[in-house]
Amino acid sequence: MAAPTNSRDAALSPTSGYSASVSAAAAAENVSLQYSLLLDHLIGDQRKSKDLNPTVMGALPSPQKTEEQKMIERGMESCAFKSLIACVGGFVLGGAFGIFTAGIDTNVGLDPKDPLRTPTAREVLRDMGQRGMSYAKNFAIVGAMFSCTECLIESHRGKSDWKNAVYSGCVTGGAIGLRAGLKAGVLGCGGFAAFSAAIEYYLR
Repeated sequence: MAAPTNSRDAALSPTSGYSASVSAAAAAENVSLQYSLLLDHLIGDQRKSKDLNPTVMGALPSPQKTEEQKMIERGMESCAFKSLIACVGGFVLGGAFGIFTAGIDTNVGLDPKDPLRTPTAREVLRDMGQRGMSYAKNFAIVGAMFSCTECLIESHRGKSDWKNAVYSGCVTGGAIGLRAGLKAGVLGCGGFAAFSAAIEYYLR
């Protein structure tokens, strides 16, 4: 059989058809390999982790804080501001707790001189308001004392851990209990410190 002498004969030759098939298969395999390598570099193990720093990503740097902003931040981090927030929160919480306890107390509004007389709605509301205000004042004082002493102890120690709350609880409970005597002050210190430790353990 004579060798093909032109392109038409080469196209009709079985050898040339087999070579073309092999070349096409090799080209398809090469494309598949390149695609696999591309996917491996994009989402596979070869993917490089990028630094998300805004300066690296081309974002604008954060603006410098003004003196007013720094002053506001220092004020919000001060012990006086924390004590004020705790005082307001204690006042609201104590008032709500006092009104709640007065609402479930069957003796609210009763006159000690005439306990058989049914109290009026005005008398009941007056007693509920008085009890709520009393609880609100006590909770506000305790909250402010605890927050202030904890902040001062944390600033002195330079650490933020559970010991600050325990020390602050002891100081607060002892100061409140001392009004009833030394024994009451010691018991208040121990009880408030234990309660603060339990709260810190639960929260942390």
